[in-house]
Amino acid sequence: MKDSFLYIENVSKSFDDVKALNNVSLTIKKSELFSLLGSSGCGKSTLLRIIAGFEKPDSGKIFLDGEDITDLPAYKRPLNIMFQSYALFPHLNVFNNISFGLKEDHLEKNEIINKTEEIINLLELNGLEKRKVDEISGGQQQRVALARCLVKKPKLLLLDEPLAALDKKLRIQTQFQLVNLQYKLGITFIIVTHDQEEAMSLSDRMAIMQEGNILQIGNPVEIYEKPNNEYIAKFIGTANIISIENNQKKKNFYTSLDLDIEIETSINKISSKCLIRPEKIYITKSTIDKKVSSVNSCKGTVKEVAYLGSYTKYLIESNNFHFYVFQTNNFISENLNIKWDDVVDCSWDKEAIFLL
Repeated sequence: MKDSFLYIENVSKSFDDVKALNNVSLTIKKSELFSLLGSSGCGKSTLLRIIAGFEKPDSGKIFLDGEDITDLPAYKRPLNIMFQSYALFPHLNVFNNISFGLKEDHLEKNEIINKTEEIINLLELNGLEKRKVDEISGGQQQRVALARCLVKKPKLLLLDEPLAALDKKLRIQTQFQLVNLQYKLGITFIIVTHDQEEAMSLSDRMAIMQEGNILQIGNPVEIYEKPNNEYIAKFIGTANIISIENNQKKKNFYTSLDLDIEIETSINKISSKCLIRPEKIYITKSTIDKKVSSVNSCKGTVKEVAYLGSYTKYLIESNNFHFYVFQTNNFISENLNIKWDDVVDCSWDKEAIFLL
């Protein structure tokens, strides 16, 4: 708690017989962009609502900047929340939507104008001040909602699925805008999302949640490359999970009955499963006379092909076991070099393997 800006201590919450949060503890640093990630019903939105003060925990404490805010009403908490629906006022124009909270605080007129214009410039909403909400695009509405949250400069901003209503191209563009905005303002952001790619793009750190529990906390690289368990490995990206047995005679060597091969790793520990991400596997079309080493490599048959522009996704069958390979499309071509039913050689470096 000593170095934390937001400290959540042993928070639990139940709705009737459903345990939404189970003894959750979490530390978030000042000026951090932190994501709560998980599938529907994992408890992430409940945790956000408890931080905001809309729900009261059954047990546990919440500290913000050293102050116990567990029993503090929502309107007294030095934070703001932006909902997925934006909740803009349709009868007000952009300027009045953004300045609404400042007027409620009875600030002087000049101060309201100055603060509103400052945030309008920051979010590049110039020229839209007099337009009504239904006269601007979805992306512009999202920025107006964000401006309204930020104009009072809260210590903490909570965002509940903030980009869900945007189309994919605009969502990606807005992700970078959010990161730049958070960097400029230095306000601590907590974002709730079920979108893995969004969390990976935005977060300094992230927490993976399942059934009211936090399974792992880390930066996007740690979560993706070194997941704590099989659930996280499969939830973040595409995962090839291979069953293995320790080789008692060779250090760092394992036997895979799934692929009927030996697997060599760069580390040595007792493990029954390993993770190999699809993009870390090399794939080439096989030739009849070419022999493949039985260590970190196998022959297989292409069962599915999906051309996705920047890369091609292959489903490979080897020894009746299926796994994915992603191959970057480095060259312009009208046809794929590897197609359905081709026999291929697959291999990977020992450093590409993570033991679960």
